[in-house]
Amino acid sequence: MTPKLDRRTFLAGVGVTAAAAACGGAPTAASPTPTVAGTVAATSSPKPSGRISVYSALNESTNNEFVKAFKAAVTGVEVDLLPLAAAGELQTRIRAEKASPKADIFIGGDSSFHDGLGKEGLLETYVSPNASAVAAQSKDPANNWTGWYFGIFGIITNTSRFNAEIGGAKPTSWDDLLDAKYKGKLVLGSPITTGGGYIFIATQIFRFNKDEAKAMDYMKKFHANVAQYPGTSPQAIQLVSQGQFVGAPNWSHDILTEKAKNPGIDLSVPKGTGYEIGAVSIIKGTKNPQAAKAFVDWVLTKEAGELNVKLSNRVSVRTDVPPAPGAPTLTSVEMVNYDRDWAAANKDRILKLWQTTVGL
Repeated sequence: MTPKLDRRTFLAGVGVTAAAAACGGAPTAASPTPTVAGTVAATSSPKPSGRISVYSALNESTNNEFVKAFKAAVTGVEVDLLPLAAAGELQTRIRAEKASPKADIFIGGDSSFHDGLGKEGLLETYVSPNASAVAAQSKDPANNWTGWYFGIFGIITNTSRFNAEIGGAKPTSWDDLLDAKYKGKLVLGSPITTGGGYIFIATQIFRFNKDEAKAMDYMKKFHANVAQYPGTSPQAIQLVSQGQFVGAPNWSHDILTEKAKNPGIDLSVPKGTGYEIGAVSIIKGTKNPQAAKAFVDWVLTKEAGELNVKLSNRVSVRTDVPPAPGAPTLTSVEMVNYDRDWAAANKDRILKLWQTTVGL
């Protein structure tokens, strides 16, 4: 059984979680394998073996099966898994451990979390031989991380509570969530600790053509309808699924995964929505670079992409991996003009502006 670290033990060493939710720089096609000093070269002999520690922001339905499949494909490598569905807290952990890294791999969460670590010199640069099959928009030009799935933002609603308390058609625009009927009945993953929370704010900014005053006016009105800002996106989904609240902006793939267990919830994707590029990276100072490279290589295979779609309904960055039935894709829904460079560069300022605006 894959070993896990105790969450309380993990959090005790972190301290106060820093504001970490942001959006990564615009990825471009990967360059050839770099030859500069310090770069991790492509996987080669000797055969990888030993043990690696993986910090994972993936949801529970994916983690164990994903690691199990990797171990079957790359025999001889054992995996210690720390699952925590708040990429911001994992990012903070990696920063706190920079003098003595405890993990080899960081997987899941928006590329912004990986991008920030890369710019701070806390990730190994690596170009996997399997990255040639990855969509060009999902690669870091600095080779600190590689994208391996897309996540599209939608809205989860609890059907019975929605019908009884809101009524009418399910929300088709972000503005629908400002209706006074929703007051105290919505939740949103904290923009401070979750990629989704920040992407939701940035989506409103881009929807208003970077008019921050209009976007913050929207966020202030939206805040009036929000009861809680849970620390992780899965927590927000669970609260709605359990009927504690009517709805929540959240990841479409996670909503579909929950809907398979609870048909009493529904997914809608508003026009002008945003998306994440889920990434994988190697942490600077890895004690087992061969096994770490092998993990990244496997994550980028068609087989891993298909398994990820099956387990989580995420959209693969590989064009040869079809999406899950009913899952929204970048071409099937209306996307906002999401400027990832701008969102990354302005992250800290926007989060502070949002906190001031809503009084948190």
